[in-house]
Amino acid sequence: MTLAVRYVSARTLDTAPVEASAPGPGEVELAPAFVGICGTDLHIFHGDMDARVGAPAVLGHEMSGRVVRVGPGVEGWRAGDAVTVMPLRWDDSCPACRAGHQHVCQNLDFIGIDSPGAMQQRWIVPAAALIRLPDTLPLDRAALVEPTAVAVHDVGRAQVAGGERVVVVGGGPVGILIALVARAAGAEVRVVELSAHRRLLAEELGLTAWNPADVDVPALVGEWTADAGADVAFEVSGAAGGVDTAVDVLGVRGRLCLVAIHPRPREVNLHRFFWRELTLVGARLYDRSDFEKAVALVADGTIAAERLISKVVPLTEAPAAFEALEGGGDVMKILVDCTTDTDDVQGVAV
Repeated sequence: MTLAVRYVSARTLDTAPVEASAPGPGEVELAPAFVGICGTDLHIFHGDMDARVGAPAVLGHEMSGRVVRVGPGVEGWRAGDAVTVMPLRWDDSCPACRAGHQHVCQNLDFIGIDSPGAMQQRWIVPAAALIRLPDTLPLDRAALVEPTAVAVHDVGRAQVAGGERVVVVGGGPVGILIALVARAAGAEVRVVELSAHRRLLAEELGLTAWNPADVDVPALVGEWTADAGADVAFEVSGAAGGVDTAVDVLGVRGRLCLVAIHPRPREVNLHRFFWRELTLVGARLYDRSDFEKAVALVADGTIAAERLISKVVPLTEAPAAFEALEGGGDVMKILVDCTTDTDDVQGVAV
């Protein structure tokens, strides 16, 4: 048996033993070390994804850990290897896959949503999903690789180039990561965020942050760019006002990258898209190259992952951590430590 955090019903999680199994052909067994709680996990917790998530469901996809054992036919991996997981399983046969876009497979299995996730002491995953981690990278920081891969993919979709002016609307974990990745690409970056705590963190990381409740953001962007407008805006807030701001700050032929999941249709100023020849691009998930770049950025300190970790809790306290995250502004990333009492389960230290 292995201890797992499970979604049972809206606003109800438990920690319970689940049956452990051996890895099959092409699979590996992992001992998760740290698992981050993300916005999608909160949507599940709120019951917003019940049509997709079958309860009881083991959550978690932002993770780091070590290989415990490998199944038949698996080569290149051995017990003790430090890894993270790109939690995507695609069918390789749908139109998206045939066009080379497997990460948005039309029948995608997102591991941790559509199938059991990492918030447990033992986890079986396809070997093809493993991403190797440097031995020098602490595993708590490595749990930030997955959201960093999201940011890498977003910045790539927006085609951010050196010297460009970039506005990130929403300074939560993904917004801050996008800002840091864009800065690493050579862009000048501004972050728009209501939370004083998050603005302070952005500034401590060397970013300039504005409070949209206190300042006229488009006017500030005009001053910053000599009235040219921003080259790129990222909408990461998920709010209607965030969409308006992201559109309003863009200059001629600016690019708006939509990152946040908007649960309902939004009004968009299409006249401004026409008048300034703007481009809207969606960004969803990542591919292996995004993950590999994310590993490098976290490992070399370009992404100060440790600064984004607000708290680490043991597996048994994960349900309370979900409630803490609902407060939003004063918390960035909470990690669940899955190593507690692991030796009692199967005798493998991590």
